[in-house]
Amino acid sequence: MSEPKSTSPALPGAATTPGDVATLRAPPRHVAIIMDGNGRWAKARGLPRALGHKEGVEALRRAVEASRELGLTHLSVYAFSTENWNRPPAEIDALFDLLRMFVRRDLARLHRDGVCIRIIGSREGLSEEILGLIDEAMERTRDNTRLTLNIAFNYGGRGEIVSAMQAIARDVEAGRLKASDVNEALVSSTLWTAESPDPDLVIRTSGELRLSNFLLWSGAYAELMFMDIWWPDFTRESLEKAIDAFRRRDRRFGGLSA
Repeated sequence: MSEPKSTSPALPGAATTPGDVATLRAPPRHVAIIMDGNGRWAKARGLPRALGHKEGVEALRRAVEASRELGLTHLSVYAFSTENWNRPPAEIDALFDLLRMFVRRDLARLHRDGVCIRIIGSREGLSEEILGLIDEAMERTRDNTRLTLNIAFNYGGRGEIVSAMQAIARDVEAGRLKASDVNEALVSSTLWTAESPDPDLVIRTSGELRLSNFLLWSGAYAELMFMDIWWPDFTRESLEKAIDAFRRRDRRFGGLSA
């Protein structure tokens, strides 16, 4: 990949003309981001991968601030997947250190700014210390309403669906539900993401063109945007361009255009 740019390139449909204003759709309420490319950003600069992840945290801070200022109600970010356990132990330790640093350094400020933090994913395999940090962040900010920040940590979309199916199966087995009661609304209400609306827009940085097991159920009708920059270079302007392009998309949800 060529040297990364400091801002995102123009996205399809992002050009503005005087006649476009009347056709703009409402901006997204919920944006989800696959924060990809930290390691490659560092490698391109001859730096350790851990420094790429550290710069990725700075990009996350910018994204949260921009999301609040741009009026989003929910921001979901993919921080650590269940597949990331396959990475070298030193890199896994560095990622966990960044979660510790993020909570300890940013929790008070996020709370003052009205951000509600939710950590979504499996608790299996996480240390008591990490679970304590997660619980502290969620409990302290639970009543905030300006922006909900979902941090997908130890998360996998297939695992989320399996967890929901197991919970529903237990209720059917216990006689609390009938098989005929199982529908899309019930499944949605049982997912780790149940407290947030479905994402309107899913962004992936780094130029990769896949979802990598992220929000497979709730993101079924999300608009997808793949940006050819690495995550540490993601800025407010990057988010603005993505939102601008989203507002020019024709979202039919299986129907016909108006």
